[in-house]
Amino acid sequence: MALKATVYKAELTISDMDRGYYATHHLTIARHPSETDERMMLRLAAFARHASDTLEFGRGISDEDDAALWQKTLTDDIELWIELGQPDEKRIKHACQRAEQVWVYTYGNRVEDTWWKKIEGQVCRFANLHVAALDGEQFAALGRLAERTMRISATIQDGELFLANGQDDIQLQFRMLQGGQ
Repeated sequence: MALKATVYKAELTISDMDRGYYATHHLTIARHPSETDERMMLRLAAFARHASDTLEFGRGISDEDDAALWQKTLTDDIELWIELGQPDEKRIKHACQRAEQVWVYTYGNRVEDTWWKKIEGQVCRFANLHVAALDGEQFAALGRLAERTMRISATIQDGELFLANGQDDIQLQFRMLQGGQ
């Protein structure tokens, strides 16, 4: 019998000074059985960094043709494709060919550097690819914010993301491996 996803609810209030975007999103997040709290919260952080009225969670882990998050036009063209972790070169190529912009958020205790060195030569040709690394300590801190029902405020300024839930607050600084902020 297959395990079912755990449903989380989040009220995410975003103040993005870099883009001039201010909104509150009421989100339902399905956490795959193999996904950790930290990874799920990184999806939420990525949502905050790229938030729009049309950004939505994809099936990601459970469907190879879906992104972790994506934004589509009314004609179903993909404007933004967001991946998490260390996807292989084939998956990145697939995303870059289908979407206008592709973001990969990688994380770990420097394992992302080994992964990046391995595939950089094959994917650096994609001008629409942005790769951002989050260190292991900041990634681990994301797990502290996870609750079945969450109220999170996200403030973005000068490329830094601050997340707070009233008890904990964390600052995320992404190290760009390719592309800009």
